[in-house]
Amino acid sequence: MIRGRARPQPKSPIGRIFANTAWLLGGKGFGAVCGIAYLAILTRGLGLKGFGHFALIFATAQALIAIGGFHSWQIVVRYGAPHVHAGEWREFGRLGMFCGVLDAIGAAFGCLLAWVLIYHSGGLIHINPTYVDPAFWFCCAMLWSLVSAPTGIVRALDRFDMAVYVEAIVPLGRLAAAAAIWATGPTVVKFLIGWAVVDMIEAVAYWIMARRLCPEAVRLVHVRDWRQTIRENPGIQRFALVTYAGSTLDAIMRTGPLLAVGALVGTRAAGLYRLAAQLSQALSKISSLLTRAVYAEIARAHVTADPDEFRKLAIQTSLVAGATGAVVVAIAVLFGGQLLALLGGDDFAKGATILIPLAIAASFDLASVAFEPVLHSTGLARYALAARALAVVALGVAMVFLVQYAAPGIAWAVAVGGVVSFLALGGLARHTLNRMEHRLA
Repeated sequence: MIRGRARPQPKSPIGRIFANTAWLLGGKGFGAVCGIAYLAILTRGLGLKGFGHFALIFATAQALIAIGGFHSWQIVVRYGAPHVHAGEWREFGRLGMFCGVLDAIGAAFGCLLAWVLIYHSGGLIHINPTYVDPAFWFCCAMLWSLVSAPTGIVRALDRFDMAVYVEAIVPLGRLAAAAAIWATGPTVVKFLIGWAVVDMIEAVAYWIMARRLCPEAVRLVHVRDWRQTIRENPGIQRFALVTYAGSTLDAIMRTGPLLAVGALVGTRAAGLYRLAAQLSQALSKISSLLTRAVYAEIARAHVTADPDEFRKLAIQTSLVAGATGAVVVAIAVLFGGQLLALLGGDDFAKGATILIPLAIAASFDLASVAFEPVLHSTGLARYALAARALAVVALGVAMVFLVQYAAPGIAWAVAVGGVVSFLALGGLARHTLNRMEHRLA
């Protein structure tokens, strides 16, 4: 039994996507205001070089999360949608807790990898010696604060409205921490501690909420039934490995360029790149919100809807996301320099040359928001993995030719990778939908 299921839902899948995105956007709208405020405190408090140190440590943690994590929320949504539709709460619970165990294994592996990379890699990770110990403990805290499994439980239950309240903890907590740090003297270590504590609080809150929404599912007793989970969800091992590989490739796309800027150009350039990347992500925040809503709805539509409606849903979502991406690029071109200067001060204004290509990359990521869910829900996650791998190769090749132009060149390499990812995912998704149509003709 799901508690608090009184929220009325639109009848059409695209309507439910907009409704769920609206709930998320309401929460993220609040989060965006807090985010702008704490980002301004962070950049102005630390300055360009200090923010560069923070950015490199944060990017290292994000890369380790992607390498250690299994993106288990996708597993819960992909295999949990049929269980939820059929009211099979024990099966759904076993699946959710199985993914929780995957998260724990990933966190432990990530901590081991962090220890090797930070202390024993001979400077492979370019972290200032002053911050080596804080960087290691920050990475460990961020790894254990991963909330992928309970996030998947909430999304599979279609309770995006409740997720809004928990996800508000991070922006509100970071703003409060940033204000306190500003008042007591900003340092890189203080910001690392504040960010880690807030994320761990959110992780605990997410598990509590998942338990309250579906107490039959979130039970420790299900952990011992992992073999039964594998039997009940055919293909789950392969899907988990494919999504894991995909998340690792995605991490290379998202955090690799920043680490490359820090290693090849310098800490100050990394600070510029990080602020530009964060602003482009903020401008395209609807991409991540749509992904959350679309992934759950497409997984549900594949179980409950006819193929024509499934195809229509994917096309409608792509058109809306593409139009939004065009707006993101326009804002970056027209107001990018002013926005960066407003957030970080005059030293950050020259980051506009980095922001524009990153906004273009984000717009293509936004336009492809429905492609990967289509491939996953139809059992073709390996196609999505192949597209991601092709995009990473394109990124690497472009970076070889463009790194001579420093941080802006690396940003344009990211744009090239984004275009290739869009074309590859779009082509494969279209092929999949056409094949479904011909099969039923």
